[in-house]
Amino acid sequence: MLVAAVRPTGRSEGLVTLQGRTWRCALGKGGVSAAKMEGDGATPLGPLPLRRILYRADRGPAPACALPVEPIARDDGWCDDSSHPAYNTRIRLPHDARHEQLWREDGVYDVIGLLGWNDAPVVRGRGSAIFLHVARPGYAPTEGCIALEPRELRALLATGVTGFEVLPG
Repeated sequence: MLVAAVRPTGRSEGLVTLQGRTWRCALGKGGVSAAKMEGDGATPLGPLPLRRILYRADRGPAPACALPVEPIARDDGWCDDSSHPAYNTRIRLPHDARHEQLWREDGVYDVIGLLGWNDAPVVRGRGSAIFLHVARPGYAPTEGCIALEPRELRALLATGVTGFEVLPG
């Protein structure tokens, strides 16, 4: 298992380090939290295994990585409604519960790493849709995810990384 360290450098910024390399990243607008809850905007503290990689095939090739990779479709979503049985799982759209659409126009989800947060087992209200994804311009804060510039995200995945350890600030 190849685990990268994520060190906060500010409330919603940090550095990812692995094998002597360092990448800038955006973190959650709520900082880093050991008590992550749905909607708090925090990046969860502790280990986050990388489960699989999704990507927009119309926007680039499959990322080189050590994990299963699959393209997303226009009807892919992620349920973030803690009252719904599909909470914190990938869903097909349209869907009757609150959700995120994975096929986005802004490019943020052109490459998505599904991070193992609140998924084994899922606990309602503990947080959902914690991803590794493409950073917004200026490394704007995320809703709790870890985000890198597209080339750097692909370079990190190409190292064979299989997880992250989010450290306290």
